[in-house]
Amino acid sequence: MNSKLKNENTDCFYRAVLGLKSVEECYAFFEDICTISEIQAMTQRFYVARLLSAGKTYQEISSLTGASTATISRINKCIEYGADGYKTALGRLDNDIS
Repeated sequence: MNSKLKNENTDCFYRAVLGLKSVEECYAFFEDICTISEIQAMTQRFYVARLLSAGKTYQEISSLTGASTATISRINKCIEYGADGYKTALGRLDNDIS
């Protein structure tokens, strides 16, 4: 865990996210708290992580998502050497990539 991020306000924010009960509630919350660009960027990163976990190549991922190979590489490094946030979230998700 990154101790530079850990504080009471961040804890409160994460508890609020964990308290959301549906995808619709998540849409409403994140549309209020983030810009459209921020939501699109986070969504793209998570999609890249899903594709990496499904064994897709950087070129396939770039073609599907529009993400640069530098972005894909950064996400791959997070998956391999990070705090296991992607691994935890992906492990709890039906990761059927169509």
